[in-house]
Amino acid sequence: MRWLAFILVALIAALQYPMWLGKGGWLQVRETDRQLAAQRETNARLKLRNEALDADVRDLKTGSEAVEERARAELGMIRSDEVFFQLQPGGGAPKVAPAPALTAPGSRTVPR
Repeated sequence: MRWLAFILVALIAALQYPMWLGKGGWLQVRETDRQLAAQRETNARLKLRNEALDADVRDLKTGSEAVEERARAELGMIRSDEVFFQLQPGGGAPKVAPAPALTAPGSRTVPR
C-alpha cells in the first residue's frame, strides 16, 4: 500500500511539472503577460508620437503659419521688419540681431 501511495504522488508530480515549469506553463505565461504589457506601453507611446507627427504634417501641408514657424525656429529666418531676440538658457543677456533697414533708392539712412 505504501508503494502505491508513493507511485501516485510521483505520478501527480510528473503531471504537474508541465503545468508549472514546462512550455506554456504558469511561469512562461506570466513572463509573456509581462512582455505583452511592456509592448502595449511602447505601442501607446509610439502611437502618441505618430499622431503628433501626423498633425504636424497636416499642418505643414495646409497652412503657411507652420512653415513660417519652422523657418524661424529651425533655420533662424527673420523678416526684414523684425528684431530677433535669442535667449540663452541660464539667464545670460539676450543677443539682438537687428533686421537690415530697407531704404528707397537715392535716400540716405541715418545711423542710430
